[in-house]
Amino acid sequence: MRKTLRFFFILLCMTALCGLMRAQAAKTITLRMIDVRSGKLIPTTNYLITIDHDPTVHANWVELNEDGSGKLTLPANAKLLSVQATYDRATEFFINCDSGPEHADSPEHWYEIAEILLKGIVAPNGCRKMMIGGTKVSAVAKPGEFIFYVRKRNWREQAQEFSSH
Repeated sequence: MRKTLRFFFILLCMTALCGLMRAQAAKTITLRMIDVRSGKLIPTTNYLITIDHDPTVHANWVELNEDGSGKLTLPANAKLLSVQATYDRATEFFINCDSGPEHADSPEHWYEIAEILLKGIVAPNGCRKMMIGGTKVSAVAKPGEFIFYVRKRNWREQAQEFSSH
């Protein structure tokens, strides 16, 4: 009887330890998507996550936090991260401001996950409208945070996209 109890106790401990190791293996990043025109956080779960230059898009890796930020859970082996987001029922893509207006057609910009976890990253804000009331929109990232600026497509960009199809 004692051997059986001891066996089940050891099995229970091993199961708990495996669960703890699995939880530690995943990497968690807080995403903050800022509207460059208003300077406000955009609360959404319409994130499109890609890792390590793999074309597979992971739209289900982000949960919305109470404050409007996103909680992104990544596999332990992920090294690089690219983030985009959509609006209007996921039919339109926000334009990421990290490459500036001249690169609006190439939305992928890659960031090192280790650096995000260690120091936090604020992506560059290359969009033209980055002043609110004469003050430049800016943010400070904490370790584990990735902050990036976006804007909606303007009417010219929407017309160009529509005419190209």
